[in-house]
Amino acid sequence: MFRRVLAVATALVLAASLGIAGTPTSADAAGPGWYKTSGSRIVNASTGKTVTLKATSWFGMETETCAPHGLWSISLKQGMAQIAGMGFNTIRLPFANECLSRKTATSVNTAMNPTLANKTPLKIMDAVIATARSYGLRVILDRHRPGTDAQSELWYTDKYSEKRWISDWRMLAARYKSDPTVIGVDLHNEPRGNACWGCGVRARDWQAAAVRAGNAVLDVNPKLLIIVEGVQFAPDGSATWWGGNLRGVAKKPVTLKVKNRVVYSPHEYPSSISDQPWFHTSNYPANLPSVWERNWGYIATKKIAPVFVGEFGTKLQTTSDKQWLAKLTAYMKGKGLSWAYWSFNPNSGDTGGLLKDDWYTRDKAKLAALKPILTPKNVPYPAAPTPAPQPQPQPSQPQPQPSQPQPSQPPAVGGTSSASSNGVSATLTVTSAWQGKYQVGLSLTAPSTGKVRSWTASWTSPGASAIDNAWGMSCSVAGAGSSSARVTCRGTEWGVTNLTNGARVDVGVILSAPQPPAKPKLSLSASR
Repeated sequence: MFRRVLAVATALVLAASLGIAGTPTSADAAGPGWYKTSGSRIVNASTGKTVTLKATSWFGMETETCAPHGLWSISLKQGMAQIAGMGFNTIRLPFANECLSRKTATSVNTAMNPTLANKTPLKIMDAVIATARSYGLRVILDRHRPGTDAQSELWYTDKYSEKRWISDWRMLAARYKSDPTVIGVDLHNEPRGNACWGCGVRARDWQAAAVRAGNAVLDVNPKLLIIVEGVQFAPDGSATWWGGNLRGVAKKPVTLKVKNRVVYSPHEYPSSISDQPWFHTSNYPANLPSVWERNWGYIATKKIAPVFVGEFGTKLQTTSDKQWLAKLTAYMKGKGLSWAYWSFNPNSGDTGGLLKDDWYTRDKAKLAALKPILTPKNVPYPAAPTPAPQPQPQPSQPQPQPSQPQPSQPPAVGGTSSASSNGVSATLTVTSAWQGKYQVGLSLTAPSTGKVRSWTASWTSPGASAIDNAWGMSCSVAGAGSSSARVTCRGTEWGVTNLTNGARVDVGVILSAPQPPAKPKLSLSASR
């Protein structure tokens, strides 16, 4: 999506992979150990049992925080309990190469996550994997970006070379070589633009680069699955979503030195995310299975290799999106495909997440839509490690339903404020606060027709001194540290481009401040 050293003994691997008491076993009871491919299936390498990966992406380690988002509101264990309780068996963990060499991460509430205090991003990755293992979850490492600033259309940039890309993959393969929690590597997220499939031009031939990187990883750990995404433009010139075109596999598959390791991974999104011609035909949505079959489904149909739909997601706000998701879940279920939902995080600007903005309440509509392919489990929600009682949800927040297992303690939620300008409405919510920091969520809704060209939002925040991280907007603090400090944010990227024809975007920022404003007064200026 755009925006957007563990060494364990065999007995411990067996016990951990089976999960702790009250948690689901990994990969639907496929058993412990490594995986491989067999025709169109992913199977347990020891038993041959078929494995269906049911994953969600928990992003953040590819952003400037270099840590999974939400750890300002929940603990790592609470996040894993949510994921396992929803019925997932795998986490797709996006990261940036930049974070692998960084010394510090930001926006981690160490009162709730004391074991992550002063950890490097790489040590935080270790903790994510170890915690996933304790909940019976497997992990796919996803090289989402080279640097934390933006995704790249090719697998290398001027700053991050192919050599660095492969070297980092070899390092990670070695780091987790003794831990089958890490079952696979997603080599590069969403090749697009100039990236070609099998064109023979080394500088842009993604199929050839995947062979080079895949073989390098397997030289270190021959037991890993090598996950290869598609491109945007197929050899015949046809276009799809970034990373979603795998037509080239028919004539030029990725062939590695270790057999039965390649898994192909398209990304698929609805018209609200990436409009395509097939969303506007007279036979929509009945035409979708044929579109998918042509672009990537044939790989599984012809038993060339397994297909792992590595990203799909939606805010589920339009009829078209609801039709698309219903067709896609039925298609994946019918073909027995593995998949990864984007995203666990609520702060995905394009899709929202499986949790609401409080990082606690589950999105019942989305989970209901995923019910054909996802079965919730009864997983205990661990208490926060701090003894202080947590405030209860405000009456305006959706309450947990008795029919669906829910966490028992929500994080703190603060004040709200609304404003409007030129037909654009906005609501600011202080969604979380902890020692010296707080998070703001800003929801903006466009007029029913037309496009918003720009917007600026601001509020007074006494004592605010710095911006830690922002998504969908760029923020600054005037009068930093003073009683009259003012935060000003301007919409950027999807925080503006997606604000059209009544659509809503959800953006956010984390600030350093002694405390959040009790009664923030939002000012908004928008142009169309």
